[in-house]
Amino acid sequence: MKKIQHNNGLSRRQFLKASTLAATAFTIVPGHVLGLNGATPSSERVRIAGIGLGGQGGHDLGQFRNLPVDVVALCDVDWDRGANSFNSFPKAKKYKDYRKMLEEMDKEIDAVIVATPDHTHAPASITAIRRGKHVYCEKPLTHTMFEAKWVAEEARKHGVATQMGNQGQASEDTYRLCEMIQAGAIGKVKELHVWTDRPSNGLFGEYWPQGVNRPQGTPPVPENLDWNLWLGTAPERPYHPAYHPFIWRGWWDFGTGALGDIGCHFFAPIFRAIGLTGHYPKTVHAVSTRVNEETFPLGSMVEWQFDSYGNNPPLKMVWYDGGLRPFRPDIVPEGAAMAENGRLIVGEEGIILDSTIYDENRRKVVGEIPKTLERSPGHYAEFVQACKDPKKPARMNFDQAGPLAQVVLMGNVALRVGLREELTRIRLHWDQEQFKFTNSEEANHYVHKNYREGWSF
Repeated sequence: MKKIQHNNGLSRRQFLKASTLAATAFTIVPGHVLGLNGATPSSERVRIAGIGLGGQGGHDLGQFRNLPVDVVALCDVDWDRGANSFNSFPKAKKYKDYRKMLEEMDKEIDAVIVATPDHTHAPASITAIRRGKHVYCEKPLTHTMFEAKWVAEEARKHGVATQMGNQGQASEDTYRLCEMIQAGAIGKVKELHVWTDRPSNGLFGEYWPQGVNRPQGTPPVPENLDWNLWLGTAPERPYHPAYHPFIWRGWWDFGTGALGDIGCHFFAPIFRAIGLTGHYPKTVHAVSTRVNEETFPLGSMVEWQFDSYGNNPPLKMVWYDGGLRPFRPDIVPEGAAMAENGRLIVGEEGIILDSTIYDENRRKVVGEIPKTLERSPGHYAEFVQACKDPKKPARMNFDQAGPLAQVVLMGNVALRVGLREELTRIRLHWDQEQFKFTNSEEANHYVHKNYREGWSF
């Protein structure tokens, strides 16, 4: 590997020395000085409705609690799951059907939080957007590639504020990663490797089942659950506790597997750092353990290939789940840990393993990378601020989240095509302008899906 030279012709040592001096001279203005400590430019409050209250939805509502918002309506198809939120916001009107809520309370709602299972993200978000509501939607934004494009277009058309629930995009780790890469600490990025232990047994036990077939039997639907509303756009099937709550993530009809669950979290900071958002891969292919018609595989690897873009070289991006991970690069010292969940960014002049930079001599790069980016007022505060001031969009608005989600979900199409033995090793070729795969009609079948009767737009 050649000796690192940066854009100004400095050596790495000179670069780091200059960075240290720059860091001492640069001052980040604290959020409270700028009036961004969760406050918004106006004294008015944003009237919020929650759609999907169990788990992450309840957490999101709690995070908005200390911001200038009023929770005016709450909706969950399972009132047992929604009980904690109902009790926390007793003045909010309760609903099971978000369509009825948005119709009846149209003039009383400014924004909605969508934290339902993945297959309901797009229908709920688009229904709200078309009524002029601002939308905060949990990752991975949508269930299909087409929905990711569609939701972003609808938000742009109606001029609403949006934010995807990618909480880490506001973190110091994300900002520092952007500053490392943009300062040229590893040169131009040519490979990305991201991995997770999900869904298999990991540090926190088994997350959700995959690689299983549809359960037998038809147990009674719990009294406080409306199963028809829970299914929403998904194909009809009997209720079973194998789907609800939370463990829906591993089922093709409802979730997006480990890639959809974690991919948007892990890829977003890197896309942002290298300016990849809005660029699409030319090919994608995947290998995995056995795939069936019902659930995602136990473990998989997906590889996307991007052509050169801007002044950047071609890029290879690889995803690993189920406990799989890349080989430790030679540049990383043998004692360095490869965590259960992590990222490896390979540049032309060095690498970043998680948040540590290594040079070509296996040494950690020490010294300060200057802080050049204005920090976030907080992930949830960004959304509230965007609702009040369209000139201050949230950093993970749908114009950012839509393209990211589309690329992530493209990986699931590559896995799905693997259902057929003769296509197991196919490298899919993508044409963004035509919005189709050019060498597989089988793959195009999974770019979108049919909605159940009564749920189409």
